Amino acid sequence: MITISVMIPTYRRPQDLARCLKALEQQTRKPQQVVVVVRDTDNDTWAFLKNYHPTVFKLEAATITVPGVVAAMNVGLDTTTGDIIAITDDDAAPHPDWLARMESHFLSDSRIGGVGGRDLVYVGNELIYQGVSEVVGKLQWYGRVIGNHHTGKGTAREVDVLKGVNMAYRRSAIAGLRFDERMLGTGAQVHFELAFSLRVRSRGWKLIYDPLINVDHYPAQRFDEDQRNNFNHLAWKNAVHNETLALLEYLPPLRIVVFMLWATLIGTRKAFGLLQLLRFLPKEKTLAWQKWLASMQGRTQAWQTWLSRQNYISSEKAHQAS
Repeated sequence: MITISVMIPTYRRPQDLARCLKALEQQTRKPQQVVVVVRDTDNDTWAFLKNYHPTVFKLEAATITVPGVVAAMNVGLDTTTGDIIAITDDDAAPHPDWLARMESHFLSDSRIGGVGGRDLVYVGNELIYQGVSEVVGKLQWYGRVIGNHHTGKGTAREVDVLKGVNMAYRRSAIAGLRFDERMLGTGAQVHFELAFSLRVRSRGWKLIYDPLINVDHYPAQRFDEDQRNNFNHLAWKNAVHNETLALLEYLPPLRIVVFMLWATLIGTRKAFGLLQLLRFLPKEKTLAWQKWLASMQGRTQAWQTWLSRQNYISSEKAHQAS
């Protein structure tokens, strides 16, 4: 039998964490290990964990001393021991068959490196997204990323990207991999899972999205510059940087050229190019200019980040050759 570890990064949300852990206790397929990664200064969460004693799985708390989900994820990777590492957020509650459905996919095909599913997004008790999406977790040839994990329907299928709140990886598929510490942000570090998913894909592994693998997701307060639906220049720039860097690392040279042209001239509603600026300018006015500026700064900074690494790799190769 394969073993399963569950990893949960958390910060200052003990009530949400309690709901998440209760949902894990109710799994039909029990995990062998649950690892909660906690900031050293998060006294409320430490107090909660001190008095929480599950009986159906081994609970371990791992300490992180720096901000950001990427560092927490990497500490979690170092602490987990399972053949499968399932990942969710502290503000999510996996359905009782969550791990059982994930495990069945991993057992069905040894080439499957990652499995994920749908997050049903709630505000209070109200499900806020009722739409249906056939295309989920796909990277289009010119670099546009389609998410839609929260509204996916249909049968299980192969995808390019899994979503951080509901994903699992085979340990052998991610051996030696780390979540990219170049991702910007002091908390959420948006698109960290995009970078990780594409790295697993680049190794030749399959990623499977199954809309029957569900978690209830109750987006909670963030304690950083990214406040979800409110525009913040730094948060917007960081998100665009992270998405751009992930794609620059994954795409071959010709597609990088196409992507950068598309990103500059067109873009998306979350990463403005010129066309998106013109589209939203009549309605958003100054805000549209701010989003475009943050987008261009994010793209430029990602290009610089990527080039710095490429130059380092080239210099190392030259040094080894000499």
